[in-house]
Amino acid sequence: MKQQEFAGRRKELMEIAGNGSIIIQPSSQEHVRNRDVYYPYRPDSDFHFLTGFGEPLSVAVLIPGRPQGEFILFCREKDQDAEIWHGRRSGLEGACTFYGADDAFPIEDLDEILPGLLENKDRIYYTMGRYADFDQRVIGWLNHVTEMARAGVHAPDQFISLSHLVHEMRLIKSPAEIRVMRRAAAISSTAHSRAMKITKPGLFEYQVEAEIMHSFMDQGSRSPAYPSIVGAGRNSCILHYTENNEKLKNGDMLLIDAGAEVESYASDITRTFPVNGKFSRNQKIVYEIVLAAQLAAIAEVKPGNRWNQPHDAAVAVITEGLLDMGILKGSLQKLIQTEACRPYYMHKTGHWLGMDVHDVGDYKIADQWRVFEPGMVTTIEPGLYFSAFTKGLPKKWHNIGIRIEDDVLVTSSGCDVLSDAPKTVKEIEDLMRAVH
Repeated sequence: MKQQEFAGRRKELMEIAGNGSIIIQPSSQEHVRNRDVYYPYRPDSDFHFLTGFGEPLSVAVLIPGRPQGEFILFCREKDQDAEIWHGRRSGLEGACTFYGADDAFPIEDLDEILPGLLENKDRIYYTMGRYADFDQRVIGWLNHVTEMARAGVHAPDQFISLSHLVHEMRLIKSPAEIRVMRRAAAISSTAHSRAMKITKPGLFEYQVEAEIMHSFMDQGSRSPAYPSIVGAGRNSCILHYTENNEKLKNGDMLLIDAGAEVESYASDITRTFPVNGKFSRNQKIVYEIVLAAQLAAIAEVKPGNRWNQPHDAAVAVITEGLLDMGILKGSLQKLIQTEACRPYYMHKTGHWLGMDVHDVGDYKIADQWRVFEPGMVTTIEPGLYFSAFTKGLPKKWHNIGIRIEDDVLVTSSGCDVLSDAPKTVKEIEDLMRAVH
């Protein structure tokens, strides 16, 4: 993504904050995996959204109207010895040249410089509670400036959460963001198709996961957006199953929830299909209900509709399906009103999608479900989970877990489904038959 995109975001944020304010956004910390080995580093999403800077030990400071420059980046200096061992650093010069910082200072100088930047400011925009250690540093800087009152220096007397402003910005995707998310969805769709092609009885779940990861990387995505869920049979009924270590059995359904990350933007796709490539009668009955629910929900994603409408549409279809199957009994309207489907469909039909797989943005405003606007991206993912442990469920339905999930962009006239992996019974069976 071009630096003009990040500069535009900073400009928009500073215009909202106004003169007299200071905005402080640290990046995430590195985390130890074991002893002296670290997990692969990923920057804080809000920090990356504003800077595009991907190195650890970095803090962005924005000061609207500052004559010497509004964007200050604290980061690591160039260090030849460290770079030999751990990779290249941008350094202070690179922070300005490649990332648009007006000033860059060593991260070690943060405690010395930051209090001076707080002097005579009216408002601090900072998100408390995300990084506890950094919270204490901010409080310490503020106390230091407060103690200078007798010298004619005043400290900020307003402390405003930065996350609300940034998260509202992140909720509406720009054309550049949409292009990246389209690519992530396309990579993921190809990976799901590949998984269908190689799946057969006798493989292990982790072998299918390996094919997905190979497909991600082969297409340019270095990381999944979240731990992949590859659950067959009884495991398909565990919503966030990630062990992925059991053998695929003939006659089981395989649920795969996997999405690639591209340039820190997530995709999130789920497909469910028979391990042997052919739906049984009962599997097909359940699958067709979930697919009909998903299509009904997608039809409700359009400007002017509210966030809850896709979920309500999916619940109505699923409840009617469970009634037709004989699993639920009674009046359809009453069953819908009492959420009688919850033992079998216990989650919402979607969530915001963006830099985080469960992305930021309020779902309600003033106790009212949010209205869809162009540029929002949501998942649509109804499901039915017939666990063998569900009381009173006939055995013929046991261990059939089905979820179908796509990434859906709200457009000016309706919606656009970004993901296109096969999902009808015919498409899946035709694809799997061609390679088995």
